[in-house]
Amino acid sequence: MPGVFFSEAVEGSTHTVAQAGSTEQLLMLLLLVLPMAGFLLSAVLGRRLSQPWIIAVPTIIVVWAIASYLAFQALIQGAFGNEAITFTAYEWIPAGDFRIPFNLFFDNLTAVMLLVVTSIGMLVHVYSIGYMAHDASRWRFFAYLNLFMFSMLLLVLAGNYLLVFAAWELVGLSSYLLIGFWYHKRSAVLANKKAFLVNRVGDVGFALGIMAIWTTVGTLDFDEVFQLLPAALQMGEIQQWMMVGICLLLFCGAMGKSAQFPLHVWLPDAMEGPTPVSALIHAATMVNAGVYLVARSSPLFANAPEALILVAAVGIFTAIFAASIALTQKDIKRVLAYSTLSQLGYMFAALGVGAWTAAIFHLVTHGIFKGLLFLGSGSVIHGVHNEQDMDRMGNLRKKMPITHWTMLIGALAISGIPPLAGFFSKDEVLGEAFKLGFEWVWLIGIVVALMTAFYMFRLMGKTFYGDSHVDPAVEPHIHESPRSMTVPLILLAGLSIVAGAFLGLPLGASTIHAWLEPVFHPALESAGVIEQPYAIAGIDGILILLSVAVATIGMVLGWRLFGFFRGRAHPDQVRELTARVPRLYLGSFRKWYFDELNDLLFVRFGGVVANSAAWFDVHIIDGAVNGVASATQKAGDEIRQVQTGRVQNYALGIALGLIVIAVGIIFLTTR
Repeated sequence: MPGVFFSEAVEGSTHTVAQAGSTEQLLMLLLLVLPMAGFLLSAVLGRRLSQPWIIAVPTIIVVWAIASYLAFQALIQGAFGNEAITFTAYEWIPAGDFRIPFNLFFDNLTAVMLLVVTSIGMLVHVYSIGYMAHDASRWRFFAYLNLFMFSMLLLVLAGNYLLVFAAWELVGLSSYLLIGFWYHKRSAVLANKKAFLVNRVGDVGFALGIMAIWTTVGTLDFDEVFQLLPAALQMGEIQQWMMVGICLLLFCGAMGKSAQFPLHVWLPDAMEGPTPVSALIHAATMVNAGVYLVARSSPLFANAPEALILVAAVGIFTAIFAASIALTQKDIKRVLAYSTLSQLGYMFAALGVGAWTAAIFHLVTHGIFKGLLFLGSGSVIHGVHNEQDMDRMGNLRKKMPITHWTMLIGALAISGIPPLAGFFSKDEVLGEAFKLGFEWVWLIGIVVALMTAFYMFRLMGKTFYGDSHVDPAVEPHIHESPRSMTVPLILLAGLSIVAGAFLGLPLGASTIHAWLEPVFHPALESAGVIEQPYAIAGIDGILILLSVAVATIGMVLGWRLFGFFRGRAHPDQVRELTARVPRLYLGSFRKWYFDELNDLLFVRFGGVVANSAAWFDVHIIDGAVNGVASATQKAGDEIRQVQTGRVQNYALGIALGLIVIAVGIIFLTTR
């Protein structure tokens, strides 16, 4: 689109930043205005409409079209070149020297994130038409979905850290509303409170990081911060520990939103929300916000290698920790929830080793196949009348063929079986970790790959294969989901097949490496890290063969134990295995007692400390203050009795006082 941009570029530490043209300004604003309008109209008018989705769903389809157009211009046509574009809508906070604009920022990373958020968001909206068809409050559900989309799009488009933080909190609010949508269920109410409170813990660190950035460089705009903060470090104006501290504070916020250990406890409980919420929030949008924040802040993390080591360690530990829990869970959505934690751990491990493009690549593919798996689980739950326990399923493949085949594709993709999407992105994460000298990350990641394939095919076996354990009263009514639910499954399954090869293979300008090179290369170069594109020869080929072999072993074990071979499961062998390691099995099933530990530390012990502090406050602090006040009041009551209002009494008092003074003087002078 020639003539849209003018060429006054400002040098930044990542790439040049140019002013957006009027067309781009309008389209970027529409990405925010439309979902907010959809939320308001659905909230006001939705109750009165026979089809409450009639406002919310078309709105998000239009948003997806706009985002796809902008992304196409940036990624395929190269309309922006190596530049980011930005514009200021208005001055948001003018307060003396503290001036924060409402500015939007668009580069290739923004384009990739917009594609993921709007594509998955649109499919979830369409899917929800069928899934929520019989819910009396579905008008409220669609309003909340639009509010969430507005919040997430603002987070991705924001051009400064404070605007990101505002969107960050709006995402938290809208997820709170969606997780607790069925507020008549106590478990849902407790889950949304848990999510809200745990995220606030991470947000405290994020807020402190933003304050530290402001006090250090006096600005919060991305292009200025990424230029000034590394320059201040190189010139000795700030010390290394300050840069590391800022990055770790930002990472605290990322740990909360992306549910990394130890702030992971909210995400499995968030499965209490409707299944479309799980797909939207916990597959492709909200939980990816932390990954996006660290990736966006790559120029800062590139100058804080100590912080990157911690990011890698937390990520890979979360990956194996969550995978170990997913092995034994019975709730189909909780298996996928812990799988999400594990895959997010892969992404943070990739960020920590410096493989930032690989991390975003896995973010994209994970959003596709995990969205497919969550929506597929919702289709299963819908088909078996709201049952989520896999022990009460089985042999569903014939009655739900579309759900079965699409979920099988998703399971193969997340397991890393070629040529599906997860194979390309997961192997690139592990390969980059090995080649960059982080063999320990690679080794743990390989173990996680084995566990992932096993628990996913355990899920498939217990759900679709073996003998049926469905309630006999429900069995005759099992049915495939309506088209509004199966069409999104088919589309996501197709993407799970082709997206990895399209984005990962070196086929020219259409690869994700070519797209993100302008964003990450300067920071990688300054950190001394060189990401290598995907290859199939040499060390890459050996690593690929090992990864695929491990995934195949996990898949075959799942097949063997949970009903694939000859249509029979092997419960005796499963019981024998669990009997050999009862403590490990129980620990995994009880989520390594983390909820109990939190209850002990923060509810019971914290309650005792709080009650003790309250007693000290009431009886000591308040007692001292009240005691002084009471003594003053009593003294005043006694002294007040002297004030009779009779002149003769006052004269008598004066006379007595003079006599006392005179006697005192005489006594002192005669000694």
